[in-house]
Amino acid sequence: MFIRLTSRKVRLALAVCPGAILFLCAWAFWWEPASLQIVRQTITLRPWHMEHEGLKVAVLSDLHVGSPHRSLANLKEVIAATNAEHADLIVVLGDLVIQGVAGGRFVEPEPIAAELEKLQAPLGVTAVLGNHDWWYDGKRVRRALEANGITVLENQNMRLTYRGQSLWLCGLADLWTRGDRLTETLAEIHDGDPVIVLMHNPDLFPEMPARVSLTLAGHTHGGQVNFPIIGRPVVPSKFGQRYAYGFVEEGGRRLFVTGGIGTSIIPVRFRVPPEVVLLTLNREQGH
Repeated sequence: MFIRLTSRKVRLALAVCPGAILFLCAWAFWWEPASLQIVRQTITLRPWHMEHEGLKVAVLSDLHVGSPHRSLANLKEVIAATNAEHADLIVVLGDLVIQGVAGGRFVEPEPIAAELEKLQAPLGVTAVLGNHDWWYDGKRVRRALEANGITVLENQNMRLTYRGQSLWLCGLADLWTRGDRLTETLAEIHDGDPVIVLMHNPDLFPEMPARVSLTLAGHTHGGQVNFPIIGRPVVPSKFGQRYAYGFVEEGGRRLFVTGGIGTSIIPVRFRVPPEVVLLTLNREQGH
């Protein structure tokens, strides 16, 4: 009897396993990379002006237009979904183009930027560039964005006014391809107004001074794959999974890393769906 039951279990397992493998492959290589979710999160900050309570920032990163499931037509859907959130400010954190993703088809930066021009926010659209943009032609990507009304910050700061009070955007150049100019760039801000740092690669976060209210980054894609228990086996960061995804608070400093939208190298996503992030920024009580 024991042998007969065991044999039945083996046969059942052999019958089920191919179907399960097929289902997981379809999920990871087709359904999830082609999906899009809106991630809404509220973060409390200091320093932060009382007048800026409830400021909404939409975060897009790693569009990788031309990767599988991420065509120009699909980008239109991403833009429509972003505009539907009615953010006060939209930021794009780099890697508009692709380099060598399996099954991808390269798309020039000019038509990508022409679609991004349709993003709408009262405080405008501000971008930094990523490593893939510079591996291709960073100057050309920047020209394309600026020709379509999108501000690009490359180790530069920009003052914004919201409800009569100022805040700063500090946009850093890509760490891998352009180096570290964090200290010099922040030194050009001489007042105590809140600062939001925009950067592609989160690996500069340990150097971030406490006077920065919030740091936003992309680049990691959340590892693209996030196994139960094991976690994210491949993260393009010297810190491994430490800054792979989501909200991180260290020593009172705050970072949000988005998993982005497209894919790189292998067109797979598993438990890391493409996302547009909408952050609502509030003032920490007592500050």
